[in-house]
Amino acid sequence: MKNYTITVNGNVYDVTVEENGAGAAAPRRAAAPAAAPAAPAAPAPAAGGAGNVKIEAGAAGKVFSIDSKPGDAVKRGDTILVLEVMKMETPVVAPEEGTVASIDVTVGQAVEAGALLATLNN
Repeated sequence: MKNYTITVNGNVYDVTVEENGAGAAAPRRAAAPAAAPAAPAAPAPAAGGAGNVKIEAGAAGKVFSIDSKPGDAVKRGDTILVLEVMKMETPVVAPEEGTVASIDVTVGQAVEAGALLATLNN
């Protein structure tokens, strides 16, 4: 038998696995989730997804900084926010000229690839 600690969606599980004769591992039991530190609840932006141009994360990461706010006029290529992806600061820029309609993330928030970060009105 082997013991593993597995994290799924922020929940930590202690799992014991027993190997059967075919060489494949079969789960023996799963314990209740261990106490994991809870992430601080961030207030959700009020105007989520309000604009007609969606700006999505190209890769999973963490929001490092937010450089624009709703109502700001931006040009194509202006930095809206910065993601930390694989320990590198990666700017997320406006794909076209417009006005920032919403910022849908907060600093420190973890985001998955394809997650909605902000919207613009053109």
